[in-house]
Amino acid sequence: MPIENIVIVGGGTAGWMAAAVLSRIGKGRGIGVTLVESEAIGTVGVGEATIPPFVDFNKLLGIDEAEMLAASGGTFKLGIQFVNWGNIGDSYIHPFGNYGYEIDGVSFHHIWHAMQDAGDKRPIQVFNVETMAAHFGKFARSEDYQQSGDLPPTNYAYHLDATRYAKFLRAFAEQRGVVRQEGKVSEVRRDGENGFVSSIVLESGQEISGDLFIDCTGFRGLLIEQALETGYEEWTHWLPCDRAVALPCGRDDGSPPLPYTRATAHPAGWQWQVPLQHRNGNGHVYCSQFMEADEATDILVNNIAAKPQADPNHLRFVTGHRKKFWNGNVVALGLAAGFMEPLESTSIHLINTGLNKLVSLLSAGGITQAQEDAFNRFTLKEYERIRDFLILHYKSTNRDDSEFWNYCRTMSVPDSLSEKIELFRQNGQIFREEDELFTETSWAAVMMGQGVAMEGHNIMVDQDRLSAIKGEIDGIEQSIRWLTQHMPTHAEYLAKYCPAKDAA
Repeated sequence: MPIENIVIVGGGTAGWMAAAVLSRIGKGRGIGVTLVESEAIGTVGVGEATIPPFVDFNKLLGIDEAEMLAASGGTFKLGIQFVNWGNIGDSYIHPFGNYGYEIDGVSFHHIWHAMQDAGDKRPIQVFNVETMAAHFGKFARSEDYQQSGDLPPTNYAYHLDATRYAKFLRAFAEQRGVVRQEGKVSEVRRDGENGFVSSIVLESGQEISGDLFIDCTGFRGLLIEQALETGYEEWTHWLPCDRAVALPCGRDDGSPPLPYTRATAHPAGWQWQVPLQHRNGNGHVYCSQFMEADEATDILVNNIAAKPQADPNHLRFVTGHRKKFWNGNVVALGLAAGFMEPLESTSIHLINTGLNKLVSLLSAGGITQAQEDAFNRFTLKEYERIRDFLILHYKSTNRDDSEFWNYCRTMSVPDSLSEKIELFRQNGQIFREEDELFTETSWAAVMMGQGVAMEGHNIMVDQDRLSAIKGEIDGIEQSIRWLTQHMPTHAEYLAKYCPAKDAA
């Protein structure tokens, strides 16, 4: 059957991202796009940090960056600072850009290790512009200093108020033909022959038919699970946190918004701090097996920058994914597809890549089994690679101050992750598999930041050539130092480029 009507069930970030993208499909092709949501049903709305591919997502839609950031109270993000993960008192930044650059076909962290063996005392962080800018609270985009010569690019993402961003995308999508329908779904009807979802019925009695349905109903999985009984694969034995409490606050001390996310480890989980222009987003992700909700809330309240601006929002989740992300004529996105805690800000990214795969595979002529199978296979691989990277943060620790960290430090992990850790420990080698999301620098930053030391480096590093390229290596550091010194502060940049009306 040809696709003539696409129905998105659920709003929030996932629903309106889908609507914004699919509005481009519907335009000029006679395909109707309808989004059904209810004002009476709240959204989770705490996933406020993104990663660099999200910048491209907005560019492809033709969204003006400054306008979007002003509307959503957004700020810039250069990476994530991890505090207390390897040991209590430790701190490191996972940056969005590379350490240095490849020289003679060898990744820079190998060259840096050889330099250390030869007596160079400079930490690897001085060879990364995002880390140094974050450290000094600075920010500028690459296009702002292109005229200044051969300087490293600045890779960045955003911090967003997710509710405001969804509202911004709603206006964007509706201007391009998406129809929003208010109402709660009371019934899901299926075709008696092929089992596809044929329509949804609202509490008002209105029936909305569709050929393709996008499930953005959050943890409930109204279509993918409640109607189609797709099943769920748990990963809680590797990622044991199963609760979160979220709590926004102001910045009463007048401190500027940081150009990075902060993730601080606690006795049974970790706390996020996401700086927006008008407030801080805060939350405590924890494991209910090792901590009660009241204690988790107290830890959060005692470790935020100012008085709370709302009541604590308590969330329950099960880490894992649907056994099928695309089942019949239903495609699940966002929390309806699966959940991996926001430790590396991948939740919105998975919505983005899910939509990328969907529009690449979709044909107006109808849905085929080959499309469904390919989507599920590619998505599962993506989830598994991200899963391994998240597990690394818990496994690679020396903390023994609580039962939770003792469990994480000693737990068995997937063979794919064990191999990665061992290869890096032996000679710093990192093999990226199947175009996985996280780069060599990402893996190296977390492993070195949490105590997985390189015992050697790439055999192709020529110790005799180190002296010959010393000037080039010094030039990398000097360029980064010059650039960081000449950047405005993050707060100054926001005030000039994208000020929000209610900026703190």
